[in-house]
Amino acid sequence: MYVRNVSKQTKNNWLLDAGLFISAVLAALSGIYFLYLPVAGFQGGRNPMYGMTILFTREGWDALHTWSGVIMIAVALGHLVYHWKWVNSMLRRTWREMTGKTGALNSRSRMNLLLNLVVASTFIISAISGTYFLFVGGSHGGRVLDPMILFSRTIWDLIHTWSSVVFILAAIIHFVIHWRWVVNVSRRVAGSLFPYGKTNPSFISIENKN
Repeated sequence: MYVRNVSKQTKNNWLLDAGLFISAVLAALSGIYFLYLPVAGFQGGRNPMYGMTILFTREGWDALHTWSGVIMIAVALGHLVYHWKWVNSMLRRTWREMTGKTGALNSRSRMNLLLNLVVASTFIISAISGTYFLFVGGSHGGRVLDPMILFSRTIWDLIHTWSSVVFILAAIIHFVIHWRWVVNVSRRVAGSLFPYGKTNPSFISIENKN
């Protein structure tokens, strides 16, 4: 039995991905709660499930959704900075592909590139609309203030909801496609963090899945 060594870069990639995954799952689950238990109605009115407690109170779900979203945005920014060279390279490669200057990408690479673009764009839209609700005030005297920043509050809510839904679906597909990489790297990272047996003198490095 040997210690499974991985490069420092691979560990950092895994930690960033793990943080992004956990915060995204928490934000998604709390978002689904609000999707199926909206605010409208009260005690048997349009929404008879209003005020229903599922694990946490409504305020608890709101706090979970808000701060898991904040953490996810922070980790995503760290992920972007850490992989900026790769992102910059892929942006240039995408632009060359779209303008017909190159056609080197095969169908699988194009599909993966398209999926990455969907994940990135829907995440940005979801993050911006979520930030709107984070900084724009809520109710005042029983009424919800609408500052009308670009759109109405209702439009912002629709943008946030459906961009998040598309992001979740695209992220799930992305996760399934890279499942073998996730399992393989997770085992090796776990083996390096919790070594057992004899130390293997060889250094094993796993390439970035991207």
